[in-house]
This record gives sequence, C-alpha cells and structure tokens, in this order.
Amino acid sequence: RTGPYGLTLDQLLEHPHGLDLGPMEPRPPDVLRTPSGMVELAPELIVADVERLRASLERRANGGFVLIGRRQVRSNNSWMHNVNVLVKGKARCTLQVHPDDAARLGLGADAKVSSRVGAVIAPVEVTDAVMPGVVSLPHGWGHDLPGVELDVARAHAGVNSNLLADDTLFDPISGNAVFNGIPVEIAPA
Repeated sequence: RTGPYGLTLDQLLEHPHGLDLGPMEPRPPDVLRTPSGMVELAPELIVADVERLRASLERRANGGFVLIGRRQVRSNNSWMHNVNVLVKGKARCTLQVHPDDAARLGLGADAKVSSRVGAVIAPVEVTDAVMPGVVSLPHGWGHDLPGVELDVARAHAGVNSNLLADDTLFDPISGNAVFNGIPVEIAPA
C-alpha cells in the first residue's frame, strides 16, 4: 500500500481505466512556498535582471554576435565522434550564420570566431535556422588537440567551442558558468 489512499498494485490492475478517488482537493496553500504564498509570475530577482538582458540585445543591434551551441542527432557530446558511420558525410561542426549576416560580413568558406578569451576558425554554414546576430557552433568537437588518440574523430576534428567560453561570465541568478550566449565577433578567416 502506498500514497495517501493506501492503494495497492492489485487494486490498480483491477481497474485498468482508473479509480474514482473522489473530488479534487486544492493543495496550493499547503505546498506553495513563496514569500507571498501565491504563484509569483515575476519575482523581483527576475525582474531586476531584465535590464541586463536588454543591454545584451543592444549589443547585438550594434553589430555584435552571440554564440549559442547546438546538439546533433548523430552526436552525444563527443563520445560518438569516433564511430565512422556516425561522422561520415558532410561536416557537422560548422558555424551556422544567418544569410543576412554572412552577406554583410562577406563570409566565405571559413570564419574566425573571437571572444574575449579565445578564437577559433570554423567552416561557415549559411542558414536561416539561426536569427540575425546569432551564430551557432556545436559543442564536443576539437579532436585535433595533442594527445587525442581517436583516429576517426581526429579525421573529423572540428573546433572546440569551449575555447571561446569566458571565465568571467556567469549567470547572475543561478551562478552557473556561461557556455551559451557568449558575446563574439565574426570575421572572414
């Protein structure tokens, strides 16, 4: 027997379409642990951060870019990169750039992506899958570093987006390091 109704597995199996346990009883006052005792749709901590978010939009409006990561179906972090059947075909470690941005910057085959702390050169993939002012690199690549002994992965090395992660950036609300939404500059390589 388990739960507030003392149900057994046999009781549930005897009623495959469900059991009527009576009318719903409201619980929010008992379980809602906010200072006001109500659902807080706009906590002060979040509202206070809106100005910082607006400033990041202004940086993009002034020609800056924000780097986001992306995941891929045939890749799980980096551990599937050494399986030939999963990495064969067109390169997937590409810098996705919106067509308007690619044209404005004159991007060709490769682009240099620079942050405050590092730079990488990546092949450009022009796509409307990203917004203007946003570029995207998948994480988990960069298999050409010294000591990498994965032959298939080394042949499809890609670039290490972690080299762009700024150690001084953190989310002010959670305290987490920023690995996504990194301010970057883009230029032809």
